[in-house]
Amino acid sequence: MHYLHAMLRYSPLSPFIAMMAYAMLQKTSSRKEFRPMLETLRRIVQDVSAAPDLSSALTITVNRIRDAMQVAACTAYLADADNQGFVLMATAGLNPQAVGRVRLGRQQGLVGLVAERQEPINLEDAPRHPRYYPIREVYEEEFHAFLGVPLIQYRRVLGVLLVQHTTIRQFHPAEVDFLVTIAAQLASILNHAVLSGATHAWLDPSAAGARALQGVAGAPGIAIGAATIPRLLADLNDVPDRQAADPAAELAAFQAAVAAVEQELRTASDRLAPLLPPAEQALFSVYRMLLRSDSLLDDTQSRIQAGQWAPAAWRDAVLARARLLEQAEDPYLSARSEDIRDLGRRVLSRLRASPTQFQNDEGGPFVLVAPEMSVAHLAAVPPERLAAIVCLRGSALSHVALLARAMGIPAVMGLGDRPLGRFEGSDIIVDGYQGRIYLNPDPAIRDEYRQLLAAEAELSAGLSELRDLPSATRDGYAIPLYAKAGLLTDIVMAQNSGAEGIGLYRTEFAYMVRESFPSEEVQHQIYRRMLAAFAPRPVTMRTLDIGGDKSLPYFSIEEKNPFLGWRGMRFTLDHPNIFLTQLRAMLRANAGLGNLRILFPMITTVEEAEEALRLLERAYQELQEDDWPCAHPQVGVMIEVPSAAWQAEQLARQVDFLSVGTNDLTQYTLAVDRDNARVAGLYDNLHPSLLKTIAHIIACGRQSGRPVNLCGEMAADPGAAVLLMGMGVDSLSASAISVPRVKWAIRSFTLLEAQELAQQALTLDTVAQIRQLLDDALQRVGLGEIVRRRS
Repeated sequence: MHYLHAMLRYSPLSPFIAMMAYAMLQKTSSRKEFRPMLETLRRIVQDVSAAPDLSSALTITVNRIRDAMQVAACTAYLADADNQGFVLMATAGLNPQAVGRVRLGRQQGLVGLVAERQEPINLEDAPRHPRYYPIREVYEEEFHAFLGVPLIQYRRVLGVLLVQHTTIRQFHPAEVDFLVTIAAQLASILNHAVLSGATHAWLDPSAAGARALQGVAGAPGIAIGAATIPRLLADLNDVPDRQAADPAAELAAFQAAVAAVEQELRTASDRLAPLLPPAEQALFSVYRMLLRSDSLLDDTQSRIQAGQWAPAAWRDAVLARARLLEQAEDPYLSARSEDIRDLGRRVLSRLRASPTQFQNDEGGPFVLVAPEMSVAHLAAVPPERLAAIVCLRGSALSHVALLARAMGIPAVMGLGDRPLGRFEGSDIIVDGYQGRIYLNPDPAIRDEYRQLLAAEAELSAGLSELRDLPSATRDGYAIPLYAKAGLLTDIVMAQNSGAEGIGLYRTEFAYMVRESFPSEEVQHQIYRRMLAAFAPRPVTMRTLDIGGDKSLPYFSIEEKNPFLGWRGMRFTLDHPNIFLTQLRAMLRANAGLGNLRILFPMITTVEEAEEALRLLERAYQELQEDDWPCAHPQVGVMIEVPSAAWQAEQLARQVDFLSVGTNDLTQYTLAVDRDNARVAGLYDNLHPSLLKTIAHIIACGRQSGRPVNLCGEMAADPGAAVLLMGMGVDSLSASAISVPRVKWAIRSFTLLEAQELAQQALTLDTVAQIRQLLDDALQRVGLGEIVRRRS
């Protein structure tokens, strides 16, 4: 598939282009010699999106810009981060032999000046500028007018796009706007190519060996396996490249799919004939004509016979024709491109073998790769074969990343919108510590990571000796350390971790893997098994918490800003029937065990807590009336938004305990979308403001006589866990896989050392200072291995 097309599908720049084009049209209304820009911009973006690779995209860009602006030359220089310079990678008008050969230093010439200032430079006579640097190889002696604009994405200069002309003149403001707009679109495409490693060997042919694809660390650990893609194959652009194992079988499947769609169209036409006017009825005939086009069918069949599997062969044949129609000047023909795409999707849906296909059939480990992933995807995978998760979107706090940590498998998030075909069937190394993956790694990289895996196994074996030892400091201060769970399959891992119970059971997972809301009886059975597995140790069950990045397949919630919308307690209070069913199931499951604690999520006001408690009492009374044995459990509220944090004292008076959810609390305090890879670098739960907020919550709990638990991912960080203990948190809840490391850290400090560490941390100004303080402390007590794995 054309990967640039996939990137542009998710480009945020379309409104920007429209806005800039409008401004240019305003500026050029009195300049007849300058062509209208809106259509020109659209055509260039369209042509670039159809390019098969970055080299072709750059070539198309410089040629189309030169023609549109009527200049003598247009050139693209790309930044070579390794060599700290710029490489001429595409030109229309300069010496084509210079492509890939001409290299400029980071601050050399006018190209370096544009990058240095990070703004357009418009010169009427470039050779007279003091920074002008003549390059003999490009033959630019006759050029005078110069306009250069930087290619910038996420504050990083990726290259320089420039135009030159033979006359002495400054470029018109509308021309500057035009080039800036194209540069913004090109920078977005280029950024994806840089992240994927596609530019590395191209810019530096001498480079050898495997190159990592950098994403965001989602869950710690290392894994080696085969990349496998769960899919519905509903989108032509997401069909991966693959060779046909049996071309004859692929051909037969394709012919059967075409016949099925043709019959489907005929049936629909007959059924709707009495309801539609003749013009609309004719659309079905058009579809059938397109479907039976000799050119389309022959092209697909030829591709299959050449070795492509049927979905990819059909994809290429359909998209080639759709793009031709999109470029047609005639509006009617251009509009037909969507018709052929729709037809392509219909046939594709018939070609799919099953809703989810896993191609690694040798029985070895595989790595699940997808743009986004749901709990349902994971639930469909044999857990013994799932080695790791890779998501093109999302961040370390995406729900699937949290689930990966709970499952004890590494995850890398936020790799960017890349073609899935690049991953399918590849051998892949996932480094969840560094947020990197390697596709088809060379032997040296593979051997290095096998050694790391062996060291990981040795460390885990050593930590297993801590299982039955208490979570206590060297001077005997005990702090309860609980595990987190979401599915019944987590029970064994949590029991083996040495945790003292379950500090957070995410009940929403039982909802997310079903096709409808679970009944009271189904929930009762699930909760009973979880409570019985740990009795008499406590199990804290969080009531249904959906919304944000957690959705139910059978109850769609469409919102522009889901993290600030209908989620958590807001949803359940608006649906008391759903809430009461769950509360009754929990209370029934607790009968005779007495280890249930109930936790209300996403509380933002005292009134919400009061209403939730009223409904809990109602559920209790209903069970009493029905002669069900039940008791009042301990009840807590999650403090995960600033409004709750600063009313913690009032909330504490309503309940038995407080539980700090640092994942959302960090997101809302720092105004960082935890599921947005673009701002993932800003998210850090060691931010000084967050530490001060947690200290305030702990003080409120102590003043009210209520214990404060911390159940966010912050508790899974050994250094942060020691810090929190020193701040006065009463208990910690971490993923089962993290419990041994956290216990190791707790048992390595005294309470006084932890308290001194907390006092110092609360005086520091930056995340980097706090992290360094914790790392130094871990090193001093012999926990350098933890620091090395994270760095």
